[in-house]
Amino acid sequence: MMTNLFSIFDPSSSIMNFSLNWISTLLGIMLIPTSLWLIPSRYFTMWNLIINTLHKEFKTLIGIQYYSGSTFILISLFSMILFNNFLGLYPYIFTSTSHMTMTFSLALPIWISFMIYGWFNHTQHMFTHLIPQGTPTALMSFMVLIETISNIIRPGTLAVRLMANMIAGHLLITLLSSVGTQIPSILLAFLILVQILLLMLESAVSVIQAYVFTILSTLYSSEVN
Repeated sequence: MMTNLFSIFDPSSSIMNFSLNWISTLLGIMLIPTSLWLIPSRYFTMWNLIINTLHKEFKTLIGIQYYSGSTFILISLFSMILFNNFLGLYPYIFTSTSHMTMTFSLALPIWISFMIYGWFNHTQHMFTHLIPQGTPTALMSFMVLIETISNIIRPGTLAVRLMANMIAGHLLITLLSSVGTQIPSILLAFLILVQILLLMLESAVSVIQAYVFTILSTLYSSEVN
């Protein structure tokens, strides 16, 4: 019996106190490089189309201060999050993106690098962001406080958004599957249908959350240029 509702997401598989759950995060290293030496397939062609589309969109969002190769960092981030989100949909595979350890480790370095770059290279531009255009003089100090707080909590909101969305769907699927042995057989088909629909929804959420995380990171980078 579970000690609490969220204990199902805790790492449990280990050998000599070494957790094996996080190994799922590294499986992409063994799978992705095959596209470099295999004959291009339809899957590879489709993935190239997705990458080119993302490259154009990120380049547009970053703006005129675009640095060559910067979009590929964001595409790699998108690919990593997407891979781990989808990997968590398989049974008995640990979902690393449903833990703050993973999501915050992605969000915090990105935010810190943007802040260091912005304050060292565009100090005046960063100060102007603290006071929106048209702010009354009496509210300027208050707006600086609000903008500073909203800027500081950005890595936390990025991490929590990804973690919460990944946990919510997995938790709902787990709760529904746990009652499968307790319901009448006539309702079992309906339960399976609901589970399939939830799995389709989770597949869409996996793509959307990877895209949202990367797009927000791109918007944050465009603000410091």
